[in-house]
Amino acid sequence: MASSKHQVRFPGESESYRAARDKLLDAEIEMRRTIESVAAQRRRLPLGGEVPRDYTFEEILGEGPKGKKRKVRMSELFVEGKDSLILYSFMYGPEMPTACPSCTSIIDSLDGEAPHVMQRVNLAIVAKSPIERIREWAKERGWRNLRFLSSAGSTYNHDYQGENAKGEQMPALNVFVRKNSRISHFYNTELMFAPSDPGQDMRHVDMIWPLWNLFDVIPEGRGEKWGPKLSY
Repeated sequence: MASSKHQVRFPGESESYRAARDKLLDAEIEMRRTIESVAAQRRRLPLGGEVPRDYTFEEILGEGPKGKKRKVRMSELFVEGKDSLILYSFMYGPEMPTACPSCTSIIDSLDGEAPHVMQRVNLAIVAKSPIERIREWAKERGWRNLRFLSSAGSTYNHDYQGENAKGEQMPALNVFVRKNSRISHFYNTELMFAPSDPGQDMRHVDMIWPLWNLFDVIPEGRGEKWGPKLSY
């Protein structure tokens, strides 16, 4: 029976396959509508609270021995014509022996997309370790396009859920907006704090993590125990 959705067919597919695929297509169409509906609802959020202080971070400009360490305020992360700022909290605290493998996997992907993303929005990666340690890790991973900041001298991680009450580092994506020279919080990936359905993890940063979306299209799925590693 011909599908009313489209006439595309693939070599050797059976009628039972096409029927199952069309049923799945209905679900995918509905998922697409839901994704857009949720994104539209997110865009309509009012501004959250004004940031309590103009946080100070550290960064290194330049490469190698000529790199110059400097302090930079949150307000200076906004460039002319771009009034939104995305900050990803990278789990790499000073007491951690090595960086978080999951965060590293995310940043592996973000580094490639960063030149495209930063055409429209300000973007940076924030971690609690000293900036020299962060930059050394970035060099080891081959990250070249992202802006890395150390929050070691501020309460940013604590205030915006980049660490918990015990000082343990947490993965979080926050969005800030500059309006009338004031900076306000706009969005945090709060699924991290909400209950998960059985068999699911938080999935709060999946929207920026291609790894799991690729696994979602294979028969084996995400797997129950597999997770990214720093090397294979």
